[in-house]
Amino acid sequence: MDLGYQGKVAGITGAASSKGIGFAIARQMLQEGASVFLCDLKQEAVDAAVKELSAYGTVRGYAADVSGGQAVAAMFDRAMADFGKIDVFVSNAGIYPQCALMDMTAAQWDTVMGVNLRSVFLCAQNAYRCMKGRGGVLINAASYAAVLASAGSGAYAASKSAVYSLTKTLAAELAPYNIRVNGFIPGVIATGMTQGVIEAKEDSLVSQIALRRLGEPDDVARAVAFLASDAAGYITGTFVEISGGKLCVQNPDYAYQNRGNSNG
Repeated sequence: MDLGYQGKVAGITGAASSKGIGFAIARQMLQEGASVFLCDLKQEAVDAAVKELSAYGTVRGYAADVSGGQAVAAMFDRAMADFGKIDVFVSNAGIYPQCALMDMTAAQWDTVMGVNLRSVFLCAQNAYRCMKGRGGVLINAASYAAVLASAGSGAYAASKSAVYSLTKTLAAELAPYNIRVNGFIPGVIATGMTQGVIEAKEDSLVSQIALRRLGEPDDVARAVAFLASDAAGYITGTFVEISGGKLCVQNPDYAYQNRGNSNG
């Protein structure tokens, strides 16, 4: 299926880590024919990612703190100067601190909300000013924590639940400008950010997943590339869960324990 990326320009935040979801999305969209600009916090990491991804197509990189209004506006201005337009923008940047809510400081809470939520709002505003005359697509990263929160990461879950609601509101408010807005909900994806959690309890995590494996960044990237493509032109205001069937039932072990006992 031709996803219609030829000649398009896509931007992705939080995309400098070669083991991360944002990097995989950037690579997938380059392979589909788009030109890409990526953003992350540290210039050195951005430069390394651009160097690696340039093997797949035209890519630019900008270092920016996406929780800051001026930094986000400057990033979009640079992208418009480099490419002349923006067709797709993926707000993927996020942090995942492990901290009980009663132990968290107000400053720590504000940092989580700034990176995970405020950045989505700021990027949406700036993408709108670049897209409103010709249309486009916004894709926002939520998390399985927006579906089912977990103790020890309450601020993260709250921020991602807010992204879920924000995405749906943006879809309605930007529809008159032919800007579609969707999101994705990753399950347990093997990335640098989740490495510590996976190492601590991999067997327990996998036991909750119907497909009995951890997700890979490319699993997410392929789904996001479709969601942002022309092939998904009548999809807006929705989220795609990319979790391998995590907790799709209360007892995911049942089918494995009873395999071969069915008359079907």
